[in-house]
Order: sequence, then structure tokens, then C-alpha cells
Amino acid sequence: MKNIFVGNLSFNSSEDAVRGLFENYGTVDRVSIITDRETGRSRGFAFVEMSNDEEAERAINALNGMDFGGRKINVNEARPREERSFGGGRGDRGGYGGGGGRAPLVVSFSSTSGPASADKPARS
Repeated sequence: MKNIFVGNLSFNSSEDAVRGLFENYGTVDRVSIITDRETGRSRGFAFVEMSNDEEAERAINALNGMDFGGRKINVNEARPREERSFGGGRGDRGGYGGGGGRAPLVVSFSSTSGPASADKPARS
């Protein structure tokens, strides 16, 4: 089983179109166009799984650099997915937690003076 990376896809490419392209070289088990989690739009790349390694190699060699949907696609064997660490790669935050932003608004009232206004601040 080979997992093939297909990059520089047109954002309008469909899984059926990508499948059809690769089926010229053998049996395609699965096509996954990667989409943005928030918008649902294509991120411009996909993964194609082919069970026969020889067919997959033929597809890679034939399709890499080919014009598809008005773009030259990059086709190569997908590298294994690396484990991601959370926290932006900065490691231990060392006690620097969230927060930030503006200081909290502190309101104080004085019983001896009248109400404060924009023109006349409260007396303390």
C-alpha cells in the first residue's frame, strides 16, 4: 500500500477528478482532499492510496509535474506523518500563562461625593 501526496491542486479539484486521474495507472483505494477545518475549503493538496506499489510508482512518475486543472501538480510518495507537539513548539511555557490584554477596569465609589461623570471626576 502506497500513500501518495498530491500538491498544488486547484482549489476546485474534486475527489472524483483526482481519482479518475490516478485510475489511469491502477486501482485507487482512497482519495482524500484536505480541507480547512474552519471554512471547509480545499487547502490545495490531497492524498491518494493505491494498494499496488508498482501501479503507484507508475502514477507518481507519470503525473509529477503534469498540468491538472491549470496547475502543475507535485506528486510523490507521502512521508509518514510526524507527531506534533502542542504549544507552538516552544516547549514548557515556564510559568508564563495566558492573560495579556488590557488591565481590568477598577471602579471605586465614594460615599462623600456625588456621582462621577465624564466632566466631573469623583472626589476621594
